Amino acid sequence: MYSCHSTSSSSSLSALSPLLVNSVDPPGRRLRLPLKLNNGPVVGLWLHNNPRTSIPQSKTITTKCQAVGESSSQPSEEAVVYQGVYGPWTIQPSDVQEVILYRSGLVTAAASFVLASSAAFLPDDSTIGGFIKTNLELFYALGACGLGLSLYLIHIYVTQIKRMLQALWFLGAFGSLATYASFAQPAGKTLVDYVIENPTAIWFVGPLFAALTGLVFKEGLCYGKLEAGVLTFIIPAVLLGHLTGLMDDGVKVTLLGIWMALFVVFAGRKFFQPIKDDIGDKSVFMFNSLPEEEKKELMNKLEQEMK
Repeated sequence: MYSCHSTSSSSSLSALSPLLVNSVDPPGRRLRLPLKLNNGPVVGLWLHNNPRTSIPQSKTITTKCQAVGESSSQPSEEAVVYQGVYGPWTIQPSDVQEVILYRSGLVTAAASFVLASSAAFLPDDSTIGGFIKTNLELFYALGACGLGLSLYLIHIYVTQIKRMLQALWFLGAFGSLATYASFAQPAGKTLVDYVIENPTAIWFVGPLFAALTGLVFKEGLCYGKLEAGVLTFIIPAVLLGHLTGLMDDGVKVTLLGIWMALFVVFAGRKFFQPIKDDIGDKSVFMFNSLPEEEKKELMNKLEQEMK
């Protein structure tokens, strides 16, 4: 690994692919993308520039580059160059931090849900059961916050779907607060107990679990996780069964136990999943962040290179 700082004219960059240079140069930004020099190493290029759509031949640009993958030791995942739809990309430390936070949110949501739900399987006079029932609101709040963090950081190519899941979370969080303040607390009950005793309250808290269903569906669809696919059906089945009264308590408790077990498996497997999986194709997100004019220019360059 080495780093270098250089100032050179754009003619000295003739060996660089113009597609790669222009695809990571939105106005007013400082971005890094791995580039391949002819007969040379793969390097990470930072561009400091004024807004433009192409590199003028007569101007000088300042670059800072850091070679990756030249160490004799086994390269880390961060040093690997991945080929995306719109160009190559690498994993940056900020990407790793974001993925860790995303997974931490999922683990928090799963742990909080399992702890709160375990009260249904513990004797009423047990010490642990009493502690859990006393802190149901705390577990509910922690789980909701963990889910909200994950939905904020989740990588979904279609922005509208991400915004929809976030909107569902917001509606569910607001509905939960409103139900607790307006109905549960005046009745001297926890939010969870109130929802159990009043199935129509599902209308207020349900969007929160709809957002969770969307998240596990995304995980199951992207990575082929069986537990995520099963959860996609179990979560709405339990909620709708409780809302309509068409499901007896025995069936609900059984499905709740399956939900708990699969949620633990779902969250636990995130610890062993490669970081790049939760990033996706980073070049797509970089492309989506470009202004429309630069998107058109990049697409034209892609079409020209494919001819």
